Amino acid sequence: MSEEKLTRAAIVTGGSRGIGRAICLELAARGANVLVGYAGREEAALETVRLCREKGVEAEAIQGDVSKAPDVQAMVDKVLKTWSTLDILVCNAGITRDNLAMRMSEEDFDAVLDANLKGAFLCMKAACRPMMKQRFGRIICLSSIVGLRGNAGQANYAASKAGLIGMSKSFAKELAARGITVNLVAPGFIETDMTAVLPEKVREGLLSSIPMGKLGQPEDVARAAVFFAQPEAGYITGQVLCVDGGMAV
Repeated sequence: MSEEKLTRAAIVTGGSRGIGRAICLELAARGANVLVGYAGREEAALETVRLCREKGVEAEAIQGDVSKAPDVQAMVDKVLKTWSTLDILVCNAGITRDNLAMRMSEEDFDAVLDANLKGAFLCMKAACRPMMKQRFGRIICLSSIVGLRGNAGQANYAASKAGLIGMSKSFAKELAARGITVNLVAPGFIETDMTAVLPEKVREGLLSSIPMGKLGQPEDVARAAVFFAQPEAGYITGQVLCVDGGMAV
């Protein structure tokens, strides 16, 4: 993959830390101006903004709930007001509310579907309007290996990520003729704040399920996501790229 500069404007939801921050920084390194969307961690979001600006691009942050249409529209309006264009959308925001299916509350099921699936729908719907006008856009959604394989204790999360794949493929077919591509990255187990606090036995169990025998890094996912925004990926749409150390094989 080349190091060609993007010189475009991007929204990254859930961009304050972890995989989201890594994607923001990878986009910034390629020359894209970045709007960092976040739900509640303002300090972390502002740190992501600072790190992006260190790479010589412009960056801003905006707080919002992706499951609320007015908040999503505010993100789109802000990026258009700031940079007069919206070229790249990365739907990364998501939550987990894990429990065995028989013990899972309806509230926890709904909360995960609202954030992970409905939130991505609202973001994609709002972003594709200006993208259609300019006849260019790159939409990248973060699914999960769990959406492909399922996982005990994550029926809600698996449903949201599997649904995201089907929805994104549908958007890809609807938008292809307008110069907009829609693709997904499905991470496996990645070294993040959540995996860092796992008990050692649980961590060992995870590692044993990964053919490469190690957790991935946020930067591994970021490079895959930003690939779909590159000129080389202009004829690719509706695809799922697994970044999982071989788990999906």
